[in-house]
Amino acid sequence: MTFDFDATVVGAGAVGLACGRALAKRGLSVLVLESEPHIGQGVSSRNSEVIHAGLYYPTGSLKAELCVTGRRALYAFLDSHKVDYRKCGKLVVATEEAEVARIEAIYERAVANGVEGLEHLTGAQAQALEPGLNAHSTILSPESGLFASHDYMLALQGEIEDAGGSVVASTPFERAEPLPDGGFTITAGGEGGATLTSRLLVTAPGLSAQAVASRIEGYPADRIPEGHLGKGIYFRLTGKAPFERLIYPPPIPGALGTHYRRDLGGQGVFGPDLSYVEAEDYSVDPGKAAEFERYIRRFWPGLPEGALVPDYAGIRPKLHGPGDDQPDFQLRGRDDHGLSGLVALFGIESPGLTSSLAIGERVAEMLEHD
Repeated sequence: MTFDFDATVVGAGAVGLACGRALAKRGLSVLVLESEPHIGQGVSSRNSEVIHAGLYYPTGSLKAELCVTGRRALYAFLDSHKVDYRKCGKLVVATEEAEVARIEAIYERAVANGVEGLEHLTGAQAQALEPGLNAHSTILSPESGLFASHDYMLALQGEIEDAGGSVVASTPFERAEPLPDGGFTITAGGEGGATLTSRLLVTAPGLSAQAVASRIEGYPADRIPEGHLGKGIYFRLTGKAPFERLIYPPPIPGALGTHYRRDLGGQGVFGPDLSYVEAEDYSVDPGKAAEFERYIRRFWPGLPEGALVPDYAGIRPKLHGPGDDQPDFQLRGRDDHGLSGLVALFGIESPGLTSSLAIGERVAEMLEHD
């Protein structure tokens, strides 16, 4: 059978575009469908733009493997495409003796994960690097950084299109039906939308991963993991940014917690916190400033009164609820759901942005061996 496209990807965030790029690099004709008017308007546009070194994730997990591999590939990609970034490094900070064991466990896990260049620093050594920091002891990760994520996504789109592929916005995925001899009939575009055929299908739509999977005929409902919306808000600092490096206290349950970054524009930003919501809501409650101030002063006692202003919010597609252990990425192929030629992605939250190139390569390899 002749197909309209070799591969169709649902979702034009960082991960969907990276999947499209990996498939296009293999000589396949690729279509990327995006429901929003522009690429990267969902999870990929509402995050910290941090390049994670791979410190936190359980050794042997997809998160650990793909974060380290993806981070190495990402710096090379940013260099080759002249995308702005800053390898500023990160300090993981114990502000008191009681937190030392927690950051030491992070160090040991990071070493096991293959993270390069890690150093133990005393509080005095950390303060010499970052005056004003309250630190009992710290871990320095020189491979951590920040980057212009939207420019990165534009570069991914450019590679797909240079290879003859298409990225089509304002075209929501409606449904897919497996064909008897392999491949899929896909309907997209809403009212009066178009129908096309594709040999391969990848779903990487972030927050709507469960809804998209449920609209693929034959996808077993009991293989669709329950999803949760994890909301995090950010506050921006008025005045001079206090630190050059990323500053991370020990993680909170279910997330890495409220951290500091000096963004590429030179301003200080703090966040995200974590709360679970029932529906997408990107409002920022100014009343949370006092809670942020108390938390921040643990590592930056010099935070001036009233210096935080509400900035933005993001929502992550979590696979765990409050109090549950944070699970791994889910890259689900035929062995899981029984449908040949399909890879469905679930729970691609942090460090998904850092891992995106490696996720794309892994998805392409899965389909090559399907």
